Amino acid sequence: MKEEKMKELKTPISREEILQLHAGDAVRISGLALTGRDNALKYMVETLIEGAPPRGAEDEQIYRELQDILADGAIYHSGPIVKKEHGRWSFVSAGPTTSARAELYQDKVIAAFGLRVVIGKGGMGPRTLAACQQQGAVYLHAIGGAGVYNASRVTEVLDVIKEKEFGLPEAMWKIRLDGLMGIVTMDAHGRSLHREQEAIWNDRLTCLRGQ
Repeated sequence: MKEEKMKELKTPISREEILQLHAGDAVRISGLALTGRDNALKYMVETLIEGAPPRGAEDEQIYRELQDILADGAIYHSGPIVKKEHGRWSFVSAGPTTSARAELYQDKVIAAFGLRVVIGKGGMGPRTLAACQQQGAVYLHAIGGAGVYNASRVTEVLDVIKEKEFGLPEAMWKIRLDGLMGIVTMDAHGRSLHREQEAIWNDRLTCLRGQ
């Protein structure tokens, strides 16, 4: 049996590269990325995307910085454990966090910032899947239970945004990745492995209840 080669992505990522990916593909991703969990995505949507202008100077500056990071880029649902030595931050552990909590916001962030890759665990729902199909994006299921290894794929911490307001785990960290691994479980062609598995297990449970 022929072994499938792991796909390589590096930000900025084109729509054409995304359309070549399919559910089940193994991917390594490198380049600039941003961490952000539900609080960060809520802020992006309610303040930066849908907030009534004029926004404050700080919010405008953050909006421009996020445009630079996220356009054709990646967001990692992670609340990292960090340390600071000699004035520089680094990641100690950076496992993926549950993505479903961001379902209310993720589709709007994909559309507003031109995001190409969402990385997390547990999958997301129909709104995010529709945004992936419409905008040309994918969801990568990262390796759970491997926070220290995933942190080793973060080669540089370039900036931290909203650390005082959100706290360090919930802050947005601008990072440089080198080969963070994941599996495409939601693709730009409308396929979701999470939805398919849910249907399979629902059928099995129905059969068991009927016995």
